[in-house]
Amino acid sequence: MTLPAPVGVIHGRFQLLHNDHLRYLLAGRERCRHLVVGITNPDPGRSRPETADAHRCDPAANPLTYFERQAMVRAALTAAGTAEADFTVVPFPVSFPELYRYYVPLNALFFLTIYDAWGRRKREYFAGLGLRIEVLWEVSPEQKGLSGTDVRRLMATGGAWRELVPPSVAALAEAWGLPARLAAAGG
Repeated sequence: MTLPAPVGVIHGRFQLLHNDHLRYLLAGRERCRHLVVGITNPDPGRSRPETADAHRCDPAANPLTYFERQAMVRAALTAAGTAEADFTVVPFPVSFPELYRYYVPLNALFFLTIYDAWGRRKREYFAGLGLRIEVLWEVSPEQKGLSGTDVRRLMATGGAWRELVPPSVAALAEAWGLPARLAAAGG
């Protein structure tokens, strides 16, 4: 039996945290004593175009603020039974490996999932820094499951989105008027 790592780092944009995101976060949490959740694209200044995922910097793909996303992560993890003392949420400029040391402990175990060229590119970033990496799963894009884009589209068009997100996230999205915001922005 492998002992859990003292600290693990996991990351995502969480541009609307959905049920597959929560499964990913909990898979990382099971493998460490303390989980650092890095929120990528924390602001436009800490985002840059990536040829492996051209839409990730598009303002339409990033409608939620860092504050909203960290609140969703905190709400979802605590509702799933994770004690607040067992995780930390931080900004994580994933496209700027030279800045990682300012945001996360580099001696942690870095978790990621791989679905496409963007996942492989992030693994290259981590390997280039000599970080310890654990790929939680690697599947084709067709097997990926939910996407934040699809959930946001459903929200904007009045579709059935609530069952696709943790109840705590649905409550926050409603409180923030997110469906109306997305509809007004055109999806």
